Amino acid sequence: MTKIRVGATVAPQHVPLDRLREAWMVVDASGADTLWTWDHFFPLSGDADGTHFEGYTLLAAMGEATKNVQFGMLVTCNSYRNPNLLADMARTVDHISGGRHILGIGAGWFQRDYDEYGYEFGTASERLKALDAALPVIKDRLGKLNPGPVNGKLPIMIGGSGPKVTLRITAQHADIWNGGGTPDEAGAKNKILDEWCEKVGRDPKEIERSVTVSPPFDRTMVEDYIANGFDHIIIRYSAPEFDTDALHQLVAWRDSVSD
Repeated sequence: MTKIRVGATVAPQHVPLDRLREAWMVVDASGADTLWTWDHFFPLSGDADGTHFEGYTLLAAMGEATKNVQFGMLVTCNSYRNPNLLADMARTVDHISGGRHILGIGAGWFQRDYDEYGYEFGTASERLKALDAALPVIKDRLGKLNPGPVNGKLPIMIGGSGPKVTLRITAQHADIWNGGGTPDEAGAKNKILDEWCEKVGRDPKEIERSVTVSPPFDRTMVEDYIANGFDHIIIRYSAPEFDTDALHQLVAWRDSVSD
């Protein structure tokens, strides 16, 4: 069996910072491989005006608070930062953590963020075009920074499942893809990503396939994702009540199926 990795997201909403830090440390000590937050300015569930923290500032703190996991944004909204600046921020977070940062990025979708913070929302097509244009700039800047990423290359995750544009961009630039939908739906998109890899001259095996699932832990569903070509399962470790049982069950399952 392909090596399986597991992770958890910790949403930066409806909890004080010390509770977030505690949750990061639980994930770090659990044996999970990855830890994620999101790039929004307001809660996505519960009280729409509840407490919330900005993601990239949290990533720097996450790099200090953890010691084991790779971590990143699931995913950065490309619209919110100049691509050269984003590359520099991501590289700096990578150094803070000793080389454990993953640059997760996508086109953006949450209109309230755009409207209240003064960004032009535009159309989905326009946001995808902007992402397509930004990724070469980001990669170029990462190659120019002094010092560069700790391990020489900063892994890039791209989130989204659009078959015509997003998956083509993923085939060109990503080290990790984060898809969605049911196992069968995600598997169908996975095959389209393989086709795009062939078109752009990329080995499909170079791209890790990740998917996010909700607690409680559902072994049958997780194994269905694995059967559909996914090798990185990320559980939503949601605030204000963190489902630690689901996380530990996911880690135990990974260990039980590992070679």
